[in-house]
This record gives sequence, structure tokens and C-alpha cells, in this order.
Amino acid sequence: MNIFRDWFRRHFADPQIVILVALLVIGTFIILTMGHILTPVLASVVIAYLLDGFVGFLERYHLPRLIGVLLVFLIFMAFLLFLLFGLLPMLSRQIGQVLGDLPSMISRGREELLRLPDRYPDFISKDQIVTLTDFLQTELGDLGKRLLSFSFASVRGVVTFLVYLVLMPLMVFFFLKDKTKILQWLSRFLPENRSLSNQVWQEVNQQIGNYTRGKFWEILIVWSVSYSTFYLLGLRFAMLLGLIVGLSVLVPYIGVTVVFFPVGIMAFLQWGWGSEFISVIIAYTVIQILDGNLLAPLLLSEVVNIHPVAIMVAVLAFGGIWGFWGVFFAIPLATLVHAVIRAWTHRSDRNISDDASQANPE
Repeated sequence: MNIFRDWFRRHFADPQIVILVALLVIGTFIILTMGHILTPVLASVVIAYLLDGFVGFLERYHLPRLIGVLLVFLIFMAFLLFLLFGLLPMLSRQIGQVLGDLPSMISRGREELLRLPDRYPDFISKDQIVTLTDFLQTELGDLGKRLLSFSFASVRGVVTFLVYLVLMPLMVFFFLKDKTKILQWLSRFLPENRSLSNQVWQEVNQQIGNYTRGKFWEILIVWSVSYSTFYLLGLRFAMLLGLIVGLSVLVPYIGVTVVFFPVGIMAFLQWGWGSEFISVIIAYTVIQILDGNLLAPLLLSEVVNIHPVAIMVAVLAFGGIWGFWGVFFAIPLATLVHAVIRAWTHRSDRNISDDASQANPE
């Protein structure tokens, strides 16, 4: 029992640590229990947080905050309209074309695969190829049916999306405009002496701000380069595949591996085992190498380095809790956990040192 008592005193005797833990527990409880209801509010807070960095950049050049908010909000709305009326229709058409051309593409891929037993009879047989292609065709057919049934069953989702489309921009604008008032109002419900919590927030705010800005530009650059490369190589659905490659950088290590398969499969189904297929694979590999060794270090040089194992654990843990959004925010959440653990341990170690100094004044 003494071991547990000493451990508790070491980590929870300081009121600052108790306040930090309480705030984390309350925030996690609200997200887990009311996250679905508060989805548009939480999404608006995240968007406003990301845009506030650009507003702060304009303020550093002595531009009034209201003018900066209006400029950033107008740019945000223009980008949102481009996504809704420019990008999404193009992506939806390409997805429809993929589903429509999938049977013929699978047939061509099956013909290419059936040539492998003649070249490598000791490693693969025609029965294995037929079994594999039949399985893939069945699974892809079921996927198409699920997508079709989802499209018919998502009328309520479309209505909800339209409501969010009106509410969220308004909330984003007011979160940006009245940031100081909202923070002052929230601070009234927090303990006055919360220096440790403020320290953690300042570190997390800096790291997540650097991360989000760097990732935003990394996604745009990788997306643009991938789209241009695939388009010049003649690969079909270049925009859709380029977007997937761009979004893959959100999940380091894992995203590169996972996205390789749709790019390789689409190239194989289009050309088979040809020089064009090899060119696409080489181009994808070069893009990922340049991103991992040049672009990402350049854009994310100020972000805390997190071990690859910690990143994978964060993706699995937060993805299991919050699904897609957990994977999407895995790195920022891992940064938060890292900052909390570091501040917590440093505070505990300092308290132990202070206690030892008081016990042995000489």
C-alpha cells in the first residue's frame, strides 16, 4: 500500500496537477458523451482555430483584427465554395466513372493475371488466380451495392449537411470575431491558479498550430504534384487519386503504404504489366520519398518529433475511439498527450526535489 500511496502523493499532491487532470477529464467526457450533438460546434471551433493563425499573421502587420477576420473569412468562404461547386462534383463524377468502368477493368486485370501462371508455373496456378479474381469481383460488387444503398438512405444526411453548411460558417465567423470575449467568458468557470494548465496549453497551441499550417501546405503541394504527374502519365482518375495521395500525408508511414494499393491497382487495371504501370509506381515512390525527406522536414521543422511507434499507437488508439476523425487528429492528439505527460512528470520531479530540499536544508 505504501507504494501506491507514495505514487499518488508524487503525482497528485500538487493542486496544479489536479486542476490539469480535472480539465482533461471534463473535456474528454464532454466530447465522448456530447460529441455527436456538438459536432457542428466542435468542427466550427477547429476551423476557427486554424483560421485564427492567418488572422494573427495579418495582425502582426498592424492590420485591425476585424479587417483581418473579414479578409480571412472571405477567403475561407471562397475556398469552401470552390470545394462544393468545383472539386466535389468533379470527384463525384470520377467516383461514378470508377464504379461504372470497374467490371471491364477487372476483366482486363484478370486477363493480365492469368498470364502469370504461364510465366511462373512454380509459384502460382490458374485456379488461384480465378479464385482471387472471383473473390475481388464479389467484394467490389458488394461495395458498389452498399454505396448505392447509402446514397438512397442518406437523404436525412444531406438535409443535415445543408443545415450545417449554413450554421457552421456563421459560427466560424463569430468564433473568430469574438475570440477574446469567448475566452474571457470561459475563463470565469476555470480556477484562477492554473499555471500548469496554461503552460501545457501554450506548448500544445504552438505545436498544433505549426503542425496544422505545415500539413495544410503539405497536402496541397503533394496533391497538386500527384495530380499533375498522374495526368501527364495518362492515368485515369488523376484528380481523385491525387487527392488520396495528398490526404495520405495526414497519417505518416501508414498512409504511404495504404494509398500505394489504390494507385497501383488503378494503374494495373488500366495498363496491365506495362511500362506505363511501372512509370506510375516509380513516380508515386519518388513523390513519397521527396515528401518524407524534403518537403515534410522543411514545413514541419518546428513540430515536436514524435517516435514512429508513438504515431502508430496514436492512430490505432484514437482511430478506435473516434473513427475517421480520430485518425485525422491523431498527431495533434498525440502532441497533446506528449505535452501533458512531459509537464506532469517535470512538475512531479520538481515537487520531489523541493520536498527533499526542505527535508535536508543543509
